[in-house]
Amino acid sequence: MMYSFIGTCKLTGINPMPWLYDVFLRINDHPINKIEDLLPKNWSPLVNL
Repeated sequence: MMYSFIGTCKLTGINPMPWLYDVFLRINDHPINKIEDLLPKNWSPLVNL
C-alpha cells in the first residue's frame, strides 16, 4: 500500500517525504469523512514544508 501512495505522489509531482510527514501529523485528528483529502492527488500541505 505504501508503494502505491509513493507512486501516486511521484505521478502527481509531489515529493513523498513532505506528504508522508504532513499526513502522519494530521491523520489522528482528521475527520474520517474527509480522509480522501489526505490522498496524494487531493493533498494540500497544512504548513509550508
